[in-house]
Amino acid sequence: MQKRQRVMRMSVEQPMWRALAGYRVLTMLYAVGLFATGYDRFPRPGVAIAYYCVLSVWTVATLPKVANAASCTRRFLAADLTLALTGILLTPVADAQARIVDGGPTLPSIWTAGSVLAFALKGGWRWAAVASTAVAAANLVERGAPTRDTVHNVILVWVASIAIGYVVEVARASERTLARALEIEAVTRERERLARDIHDSVLQVLAMVQRRGAVIGGEAAELGRLAGEQEVALRTLVSGGLVPLPRASGGADGDTSGGAVVQTVDKDDEDDEDTTGEPDGPVDLRALLAPYAGARVSLAEPGAPVLLRPAAAREVAAAVGAALDNVRRHAGEGARAWILVEDEPESVIVTVRDDGPGIPRGRLAQAEGEGRLGVALSIRGRLRDIGGTAELISVPGQGTEVELNVPKGAGAVDTTGTADDTGRTRGAKGASRTRGKAENR
Repeated sequence: MQKRQRVMRMSVEQPMWRALAGYRVLTMLYAVGLFATGYDRFPRPGVAIAYYCVLSVWTVATLPKVANAASCTRRFLAADLTLALTGILLTPVADAQARIVDGGPTLPSIWTAGSVLAFALKGGWRWAAVASTAVAAANLVERGAPTRDTVHNVILVWVASIAIGYVVEVARASERTLARALEIEAVTRERERLARDIHDSVLQVLAMVQRRGAVIGGEAAELGRLAGEQEVALRTLVSGGLVPLPRASGGADGDTSGGAVVQTVDKDDEDDEDTTGEPDGPVDLRALLAPYAGARVSLAEPGAPVLLRPAAAREVAAAVGAALDNVRRHAGEGARAWILVEDEPESVIVTVRDDGPGIPRGRLAQAEGEGRLGVALSIRGRLRDIGGTAELISVPGQGTEVELNVPKGAGAVDTTGTADDTGRTRGAKGASRTRGKAENR
């Protein structure tokens, strides 16, 4: 039996609730004991005795209510605070005015702070501020005038409760972050275990089928090609990258280019998609380019999402498809291609490079004169429509490079501040640009 990795959720605030329960009991006993020691100085002790009976029963009976945040409901908090305020306002009825003026304690005494702390633990510093303000107002009414001791006690309770409420909010946020980190760690461990198992079995078998198919030829070669595509997709999956979307096996709407279906997105289709409930928010360009990856097409992309507006993302993906279609038609079925995606601070850059024979000088101008506008419309035209640019660099005998540039102000969504994970791809791009720029294709 395999061991299941369990994510343990830690409760940072649970000890605070236990402490609050103990505090309420101790302060209730303190308030009762304080009254007992000065019983003979109360002109109307019956009022105080009745209040302390209610306070004692309430404190003991509501201990389960302060066991955790779930059981501490708003109704309970309101009733608890009402009992505390009632005790403060009953103090002039039960006690002598002289003692009140001299700074004598209220009937609930420091038990009132427990009620305010319950608000802080339940709702954070905002709830604590509301409860402590109500207690402050009741104390000022009980005293009749804002004496020095009263103001001091009011400010102390107000500041302490707000500070505790803020600490509780920070603790909850830290607990959520820790739980999420533990979940990610558990998932990562499981992924690594699966990757090891797959690498030791399935990937090796697929690689062997690909090699043997290429040696045998015929139908076995086609089987080997398919095994190679599945190996690439499976490696992408176990490494945590993007997985190519399901693809149809050839048809009127797509051609194979390096093992991937090149899907053309027409501008006329955009309005149809928009009216079918397509989300207006940004989309990850990597997901649209992932279907092009295959045995002979490599995709290098950042680890963070590359966000574009939906229309711009579709046009860029269609331009990449057109570039790969040109590779298949003009460089041959055996040519390799590389797609490089970079999320720069000012723009999103997608580069398509191949190892074909390159384009002869003047060939593009000749094709355009003959009415073949694949590059002019399918690539440059698409980028021009979304405010971007397309640049073609070709050196005879060294392949062709197509660079698609979408400024952040045009179609891209600014992701400044996200983790930059494009270091490895920028190195590849720099190497590819060591070739001199020749005639634009």
